[in-house]
Amino acid sequence: MSAQAHRPRRSCLYMPGANTRALEKAKDLAADTLIFDLEDAVAPEAKAEARAAILSAVQGGGYGPREIVVRINGLDTEWGADDLKMAAKSGANAILAPKVVSGADIDRLDSALTAAGAPADFGLWVMIEMPLAILNIQEIAEAAHRTRLTTFVMGTNDLAKEYRARPTPDRLAFQTALGLSMAAARAYGLVAIDGVYNDIKNEHGLIDECEQGRTLGFDGKTLIHPSQLESANRIFAPSPHEVEQAQAVIEAFADPENAGKGVLKVNGKMTELLHLDEARRTVAMNDAIKAFEAA
Repeated sequence: MSAQAHRPRRSCLYMPGANTRALEKAKDLAADTLIFDLEDAVAPEAKAEARAAILSAVQGGGYGPREIVVRINGLDTEWGADDLKMAAKSGANAILAPKVVSGADIDRLDSALTAAGAPADFGLWVMIEMPLAILNIQEIAEAAHRTRLTTFVMGTNDLAKEYRARPTPDRLAFQTALGLSMAAARAYGLVAIDGVYNDIKNEHGLIDECEQGRTLGFDGKTLIHPSQLESANRIFAPSPHEVEQAQAVIEAFADPENAGKGVLKVNGKMTELLHLDEARRTVAMNDAIKAFEAA
């Protein structure tokens, strides 16, 4: 796998595009990814000003190894096309598009990015936040084979609104949506980022939800406040014990005495070749996180 495949996305922090002070502060935050927001965080009368502020910030640089993603307004709004054109040539790494519901939406966004002159490695992230998106999730994910699509971001707030669901600590209302989205992401090689946790002052609640997201298989979590970074970075990174076990698995299968064996016992655990693949992924991700944090 490429180094890009293991790029850390433990913490994806939304930053309001209209707040130039926040955009500047982001240069010193311990976020793997910064999502400069032109959609929900910006009032209609401030959209153009926020677009200009984000362009200036991205082109000004200073964000180090952090991945920069611009959340645009939908192409069906009066601002979406201009947002996309700005982001495509800004120097950002990707756009995040809201409210997609079909594979055709992905094709439309991909074509618009190409027409706008986006570089070949420019990524397309999409919000999974509409009931129809859940029903069409395989079709949406399958578009990754022909487009720039790289990443799903769960929009659990919008799903709650659309479902008329009651949010609960166990996120019972969203388990089907989260599970189907994860299955589609893994089936088609996409990154999957969990939705936001709204109660900024409830650290224990955040930790529980990060742990749940990690258990479900998500690569990281979208965040709404810098105080949430530490928990997400810690929980979505391989633990020291996981890294130690992964290294032991790799060493065991590399031992000439075990040549040709498909099943081994490593530190008392039955270990198959499928565990070797996961061990290599764990070590690669740990190495990528170390390199990111040292940059």
